[in-house]
Amino acid sequence: METENRGRPRLVLVVMLAGLFAAYLLYVVLHAGRLEQTSLFYVGIPMAIAITVALTARPKSATGVAMATTTIGLALAGPMLGEGVVCLLMSAPLFFLVAFIVGNAVDYVRRQNRHAVAVVAPLLLAALLEGATPFTSLPRDEEVTAVATATRDVDLEAALARPPAFGPVTSPLLRLGFPRPLGAEGHGLAVGDTRTITFTPRRSLGINAPLEPRAMTLRVAERSPGRAVFRVERDTTLARWMDLREAEFRWRGRRLEVAFRYRRTFDPGWYFGPLQRYAATQAAGYLAATFTS
Repeated sequence: METENRGRPRLVLVVMLAGLFAAYLLYVVLHAGRLEQTSLFYVGIPMAIAITVALTARPKSATGVAMATTTIGLALAGPMLGEGVVCLLMSAPLFFLVAFIVGNAVDYVRRQNRHAVAVVAPLLLAALLEGATPFTSLPRDEEVTAVATATRDVDLEAALARPPAFGPVTSPLLRLGFPRPLGAEGHGLAVGDTRTITFTPRRSLGINAPLEPRAMTLRVAERSPGRAVFRVERDTTLARWMDLREAEFRWRGRRLEVAFRYRRTFDPGWYFGPLQRYAATQAAGYLAATFTS
């Protein structure tokens, strides 16, 4: 019994390393197949960790070891991601949820409750395939709207015709590490007029790696009284996180309404959809406040 107790920590360490190695191999395969933004990545990796833990050894609690291994994996990945830690923070609850569900299913099976697999397996398979094919994808086209009202008399049309003067970002979510606008060039609200917005540069991995400049170019595509639609022509800022298509401005008196139209690029949609909608709404609100302040 004493020998078994002494070997328990070593066994747990081996199990954790096996789980992390399985997750790394799956990441390499998915990255090579350009599937790192799909459910196969965000559901498959924690599932691989939990299943490997269960098959490598028989710890007292597969759930506990799966959760601990996931925690270690996320902690090790964080310092390597730079500003990509935002995606890590947003996806961490999903990683833990999948590890918890798979770990609990394994523990229930060991307690002779084999019906757990019949219930959990189809649910996990559905979550794994969501977004992997056109037939298993939820709707991707999204639209969010934010409204701001000026506290003083402001000529909103004239303000929108000038390059915006960006102020500090106050949204707690957007301050986590999202690109921050630094300045803009271009003016006018006639069809064909453009704006080029410069954002904070991307910090790449590697010693002395150069900063990568980021910008977004928009062109006025539609114009009518009290309304202007800017279409995104080029984007090196948000393209890795969402496919922003249009920004529509509607104004009347002191009231300004800003709508963003974009295409969701991350799966599963039931998880990342609400997160992206919230972040996009916060960004639209920041832009509306920029022109009304």
